[in-house]
Amino acid sequence: MKSNLADLGIFGGTPEFDRDLHVGRPNIGDRQALLKRINDLLDRRWLTNDGPLLQEFEQRICQLIGVKHCVGVCNATIGLEILAKAIGLSGEVILPSFTFIATAHALRWHGVTPVFCDIDPATHNLDPGRVEELITGRTTAIIGVHVWGRPCNVDALADLARHHNLKLLFDAAHAFGCSHTGRMIGGFGNAEIFSFHATKFVNTFEGGAIVTNDSELAAKLRLMRNFGFAGLDTVTSLGTNGKMSEVSAAMGLTSLESLEEFVTVNYRNYKEYQQQLADVPGLSLLTFDEDERCNYQYVVLEIDEDAMGITRDQLDDILWAENILSRCYFYPGCHRMEPYSTRYPKASLLLPETERLTNKVLCLPTGTAVGASEIKGICQLIRLSACEGEAVKERMLKQPLRHHSLKSYFE
Repeated sequence: MKSNLADLGIFGGTPEFDRDLHVGRPNIGDRQALLKRINDLLDRRWLTNDGPLLQEFEQRICQLIGVKHCVGVCNATIGLEILAKAIGLSGEVILPSFTFIATAHALRWHGVTPVFCDIDPATHNLDPGRVEELITGRTTAIIGVHVWGRPCNVDALADLARHHNLKLLFDAAHAFGCSHTGRMIGGFGNAEIFSFHATKFVNTFEGGAIVTNDSELAAKLRLMRNFGFAGLDTVTSLGTNGKMSEVSAAMGLTSLESLEEFVTVNYRNYKEYQQQLADVPGLSLLTFDEDERCNYQYVVLEIDEDAMGITRDQLDDILWAENILSRCYFYPGCHRMEPYSTRYPKASLLLPETERLTNKVLCLPTGTAVGASEIKGICQLIRLSACEGEAVKERMLKQPLRHHSLKSYFE
């Protein structure tokens, strides 16, 4: 492990790791079980269109989280677009800017105006008090995002939605397998959306699901994900192609069988980081409520530049030079991305906590591809950078940096 600044990769030293460590490198699960499912579906020659593996996957999710309906889709973004159309969103919808851009894009794609709301700095989720200030006659819904798998203030948002007669949806992309007051995420609001993208701890290669207890809404969603077909040659509604394929469902079922194993690994990594980083100045590690179920799939730091001596971005560059592909989620915030930054150039004035957080958060590698030895190496690099913060900053300012944007995080 490195103990001298000159050894840091960013100053010309050999990288600590000879392979890239990702924040969300895909979990695979039982490879043989997956290959058996794939061989079976090839033998059946039923590759898509509501096949038996998809039906089983949807049923398993309903059983796991305790909801009536699960509608599997090709990805969570398309899922949100279908849900927005099925539930009749229009006008304005309030949501956080501190989220992945897809949440906003899915609305704008269908002509709905995203209204960005600030967050609670303690939870990183929507601040219900600020939500209420943004409700107008044009507001039709609120979308809460369970960031990092930590639940929104569900009760406060539900009260607002009831009082103002608004739809309430939740982007639960981070929150599969998590609970709120002992109840699994997925059954709140009018509907919730899960992501099963390859980077999520349970994945379907690409995929997502809409879950709801509203039978009428579920029937609409099933029609709309399949072009509006209600029969072989009968189309009864507007629709698109949002179907999940059988091979994706096969991966999903295989992932579900290893869910507890994946959570155990994530929890072990989280506790290892917690122990290793406890005494590092200027750094706080986001914590989870261990009385609730949680997937622990994100290890999230907040960096205090004054106390650490270096900025979040400088630490990010240091780690990337060591092949540690940390991520600055959700920099710079949806409100600073197009088309929203041009449409709302002064939005940042209404989002002070979002502005602060997008410049402080750093996510570290975890998952089944990372173990205790890697975590110790990562933490030693962070400790070295923090303890020599002023010297690191001075040296970094004197040399051109090899900015990590040149390296693909999709590798």
